[in-house]
Amino acid sequence: MKIICVIPARYSSTRLPGKPLALIAGRPMIQHVYERASEAKLPCRVLVATDHDQVFSAVRAFGGEAMMTSPLHPTGTDRLAEVAACHEDADVIINVQGDEPLIEPAVIDRLAGEFQRDPDLLMATLAAPLAEAEYHMPSAVKVITDLAGYALYFSRALIPYTRNPANGQTYLKHIGIYAYRRDFLLKYAALPPTPLEKIESLEQLRALEHGYRIKVLVTDFTSVGVDTPEDLERVNAIIAAQGGSAR
Repeated sequence: MKIICVIPARYSSTRLPGKPLALIAGRPMIQHVYERASEAKLPCRVLVATDHDQVFSAVRAFGGEAMMTSPLHPTGTDRLAEVAACHEDADVIINVQGDEPLIEPAVIDRLAGEFQRDPDLLMATLAAPLAEAEYHMPSAVKVITDLAGYALYFSRALIPYTRNPANGQTYLKHIGIYAYRRDFLLKYAALPPTPLEKIESLEQLRALEHGYRIKVLVTDFTSVGVDTPEDLERVNAIIAAQGGSAR
């Protein structure tokens, strides 16, 4: 099975312009993501999919592989699908966000391994326990699953509603790392947007609304994405505390 790890890296960002090139411990963020993803054992290849010459050049400068993609893609999934269409020999595509400089290689391998174990699996993602401080943060996407671990719904609201607190409830936070069978990814990217997807502004709801299943693997990995200058400061502080290295 050929597994490719793709890192979509869009240059423009409303809250943090030029985000992929933001410096963390003296190196661009995209380099941290690339190097950590490259430590995963199951993918045979890692590449950055970007819409900007500066990001492409930065990746090539540190020895990484990059591919220029259309600047017109409305979502990262569309950018991912363009890469998938050019790699007919790939079986599984893993989407690692370009703003996850602390991504753990082990979680990439866990997603990849699930496809090796289940030949019928089309799409999978990750979730982790939700911190209480994130309960009412729309930016912290929540997910609930069925008994087999497949997503029932994703929401920016706190779900499920706990009518009886005595029963106890562990809430799950969705981590935006996805893996797809290549053929399904191409089909998924071509599906029309759906009502709940538009309401929640959550693209993964498109798959659910069209009747496809998403396997959710629960992990202890705590995602530290970079969306704002404050996030960038936080990640720099974490890496400084680790001795100036992301490892």
